[in-house]
Amino acid sequence: MSYLLLLSDVLAKEKWMKVTVFGIGYVGLVQAAVLADVGHDVVCVDVDQQKVDNLKKGIIPIYEPGLTPIVQSNFEEGRLHFTTDAAEGVNHAEIQFIAVGTPPDEDGSADLKYVLAVAETIAKHMDKPKIIVDKSTVPVGTADKVSEKVSSVISDRNIDLSFHVASNPEFLKEGAAVSDCMKPDRIIIGTDSEHVETQMRELYSAFNRNHDRIIFMDVRSAELTKYAANCMLATKISFMNEISNLAERLGADIENVRKGIGSDERIGHHFIYAGCGYGGSCFPKDVQALVRTADGIEYEAELLKSVEAVNYRQKHLLFKHVDHFFDGDLVDKTIAVWGLSFKPKTDDMREATSRVLMEALWEKGAKVRAYDPEAMEEAQRIYGHRADLELVGTKEGALQGADMLVICTEWRAFWSPDFEVIKESLSNPVIIDGRNIYEPDLVERHGLQYYGIGRGRSVQKV
Repeated sequence: MSYLLLLSDVLAKEKWMKVTVFGIGYVGLVQAAVLADVGHDVVCVDVDQQKVDNLKKGIIPIYEPGLTPIVQSNFEEGRLHFTTDAAEGVNHAEIQFIAVGTPPDEDGSADLKYVLAVAETIAKHMDKPKIIVDKSTVPVGTADKVSEKVSSVISDRNIDLSFHVASNPEFLKEGAAVSDCMKPDRIIIGTDSEHVETQMRELYSAFNRNHDRIIFMDVRSAELTKYAANCMLATKISFMNEISNLAERLGADIENVRKGIGSDERIGHHFIYAGCGYGGSCFPKDVQALVRTADGIEYEAELLKSVEAVNYRQKHLLFKHVDHFFDGDLVDKTIAVWGLSFKPKTDDMREATSRVLMEALWEKGAKVRAYDPEAMEEAQRIYGHRADLELVGTKEGALQGADMLVICTEWRAFWSPDFEVIKESLSNPVIIDGRNIYEPDLVERHGLQYYGIGRGRSVQKV
């Protein structure tokens, strides 16, 4: 019996619950689909009518492995519903998840306008007690603001209704979100209410049977836990990138260093890969937001600011290498780019290094021929049709007529290429590998010049 069927069978013997999720973005849709898949009755509310209509047709707005079938099956079986009617969503359930976006404001702080708008909406329509759960990544103190907003609206309505605001941050990895949601490492819930504890434990009971994964704490600690987790991971990446820059200049190989330090169980092997910088919707935004939070309480978050500065520098490293190789003359050069998404197994290009590279290349008069297994449509959406960008259907096609190959994303499809084809296709047999997926000696035996990140080889001019 599959894991999903086993969970469904388990929950069928228990009490299913009604749940409402505001926001059908990455977090909201995954969480809603997984809750429905184990038997809960879930209503998803979003202001985007086209998105709602598409979801009802089985059209999923994001690429995430395993998500499409569970959305489609649970919609067809009547456990997952999509609507733009906020009142319907509020009246559906006691538990109301807020999973809308918190984009960075101009100063890098998290913009809470969508979170507070949902809080106001819930307060306008509620006629019974509610548990309002912040699922979005929000700064410490957001639950207090949500509570103030709801109290204000209820007061204006001249009614007396109780409610609780809890924090239940997500810890999903893009590319593995469904699995992370089904088999979580931990379920963090911030609340001071015994009733909320009881309801949330019941809601997550299907995911909590092997051992107790639920950690209850105060709301502010739960809010900070999410930021601390992402900032810790970003710090590990920036630290290794800092060491890689030292390795480059000292003639050392960062891959050997990585294996050496990773064998120490206090350090471990996770998130210590040097590369061309982190991107996506979480790490850049969350580091900036926590820095701004620190600024707001007059604390100088020097380490976090350094993490951000190192990453900014690292994301410009690929262009620096390309520009140096051609001695600053990039006019009419064509650069093949493998990988557009910020990481494998997603089509998300938010804060992707590929964007930094391509935009810098275009500014210097170069052209780009690019391929990505999943992010081609997203690239087209972002950049439209332009003469200096050609999106091609295969990785080999991206090489044709190109002057150099640059790798931005470590998709599995790129790991074992035909190096002879690469050599024959490029006018300059050069690979700049932003993710260190190849062994330099192997590539060079095929007659190609190879430059990774911190591999002890400095880029030579053409």
